[in-house]
Amino acid sequence: MIIVTTENIAGYKIKEVKGACYGLVVRSRGFAGQVTASLRSLIGGEIKEYTEMLEDARKQAIDRLIKNAHAMGANAVIMFRYDSGEIGQNMSEIVAYGTAVVIEKAE
Repeated sequence: MIIVTTENIAGYKIKEVKGACYGLVVRSRGFAGQVTASLRSLIGGEIKEYTEMLEDARKQAIDRLIKNAHAMGANAVIMFRYDSGEIGQNMSEIVAYGTAVVIEKAE
């Protein structure tokens, strides 16, 4: 699956637009991770527990985006983006989204 942030893919032409597709993940840091992160925030610097959680969530969101695009019959996603937000005090939402398309090599 080709995934790009651009409107077009060099060397390919868009044969069909399938529509919007997305992959959504909501994650919560476990109690031990929250305590460690809270202590680390007092010192300052990177809070690795949350960085790792968000990296994992982004990977999972992309995997779900790809699964969604395949289910729509697409072989590529254009205009790819991420968005994130918080739900409550300890949950993060990550969404990967774009436009599912069918592409073929340009002649």
